[in-house]
Amino acid sequence: MREMKTDILVVGGGLGGVAAALGALDAGRSVVMSEEYDWIGGQLTSQAVPPDEHSWVEQFGVTRRYGALRDGIRRYYRDHYPLTAASRAWDQLNPGAGWVSRICAEPRTGLAVLEAMLAPYRGAGRLTVLQPYSPVAADTDGDVVRAVTLRHRDTAEEIAVEAAFVIDATELGDLLPLTGCEYVIGFESQADTGEPSAPPTAQPHNVQAVSICFAIDHVDGNHTIDKPRNYDYWRAYQPHFWGGPLLGFKAPHPRTLEITERSFTPNPDDDPLLVDADQRKSGGDQNLWTFRRIAARRNFTPGAYASDICLVNWPMIDYMEGSILDVSEAEKARHLQSAAELSHSVFYWLQTEAPRADGGAGFPGLRLRGDVTGTSHGLAMAPYVRESRRILGVTRIVEQHLSHAVRGNQGAVRYRDSVGVGMYRIDLHPSTGGDNYIDVPSCPFEIPLGALLPRRMTNLLAGGKNIATTHITNGCYRLHPVEWNVGEVAGRLAAHCLDQGTTPHQVQGDDARLASFQALLAHAGVEMRWPDVRAY
Repeated sequence: MREMKTDILVVGGGLGGVAAALGALDAGRSVVMSEEYDWIGGQLTSQAVPPDEHSWVEQFGVTRRYGALRDGIRRYYRDHYPLTAASRAWDQLNPGAGWVSRICAEPRTGLAVLEAMLAPYRGAGRLTVLQPYSPVAADTDGDVVRAVTLRHRDTAEEIAVEAAFVIDATELGDLLPLTGCEYVIGFESQADTGEPSAPPTAQPHNVQAVSICFAIDHVDGNHTIDKPRNYDYWRAYQPHFWGGPLLGFKAPHPRTLEITERSFTPNPDDDPLLVDADQRKSGGDQNLWTFRRIAARRNFTPGAYASDICLVNWPMIDYMEGSILDVSEAEKARHLQSAAELSHSVFYWLQTEAPRADGGAGFPGLRLRGDVTGTSHGLAMAPYVRESRRILGVTRIVEQHLSHAVRGNQGAVRYRDSVGVGMYRIDLHPSTGGDNYIDVPSCPFEIPLGALLPRRMTNLLAGGKNIATTHITNGCYRLHPVEWNVGEVAGRLAAHCLDQGTTPHQVQGDDARLASFQALLAHAGVEMRWPDVRAY
């Protein structure tokens, strides 16, 4: 077995992992980062999901470096794409003119910018990126992680990486069971958390659906794929709360649960500069084509794009048949294969049976754009994971800390150890336990440092969706800018502890040490308190 040694090991190269690596590298430390897929970037790239962000993202409420990522994506389009003069001059360029986000873009552009952000450190020899590698074992000594063994996806080669600090930035919290770190999965009980939306008893295997997204466009001709193997099963599939077949344009409204029928109009002749992606004004999801559109052809010079490109992350691709957490590898693989079959079945249904406005059925001109998502099978490279294993942390974030119904005008709880901010409604998708959407209005919230710290392990940090939220509060802490903020803080904290000869728990528990670390974060552009957003 090969062996490596580094200051900080970041396992998982999604948004949290990249941010953690950059935070540690900025502080002068050496980093090894692993990633199980061919692309770094997680939900922004390999999962192909445009960023879910709050309404003030262009003004405040994200870290400076996350803002640089967004600016870099826009600059990449201006430098390399044939934009129209009007779109090029649009200071808040939204390449896809999607309604879900002010910066809907093709996943390869996010990948290019993330790679550029890491490139100087690779060149300097302080960053090693291991792809595609996944963790398979950990060497621990009491409360300390000594090393993690990583295995290559294709060759099965193994590398043992020894590090002073280890950051778990995997999508599923893979290091938690390997290291023996205490964690929870699924729904906690109301008796445990006191949350108004929690069930009376715990439901560990009741987790949010995973989705395997895909990109499509629409051009002349018949591009119908072969009928998927399990199409008939999915064609007849109907959750009890859905109001009709899963493969259809009717679905529960996430906020009201009323059965709502959405439209689907490929390539509407809309003006991208008029799209106002402000979720306070409109969910924007009534036309599924424009909701998560990632390339609006009218943003580009005539003829550059034959069609818009639309990212399918719709209710009908949510896979509710089973959890991929704490099950056998065979069962996990079976569920992911079934989720892929569901997505292919949705696409086939769109091509052959979906109702059209003219009274006909099917859109045979639809094409899977696997070239956009980097795959030969046409779907996204990785499943969109909404819910991870979660550490039992020093601080647990519960619904009553930020629910608007509970907190009202006083706003979310202000944590003495805040290390960041975020904002999103508590947005829980249908689950493997048969739950409908759970939607709870929230207040702009803070990220407590204690939520990144396991109660016992001294050099293991949470760097993504595995922080100490609950099933409920995961629904608003899981989005792109919050995951980035968590990762960036984890990387900076590990480097700070090495510099100061201290532990994360000592930093969190001592007011003077905490103030020193928070000052370091502020200098790096990490916001820790919200302004009065009612003024904006």
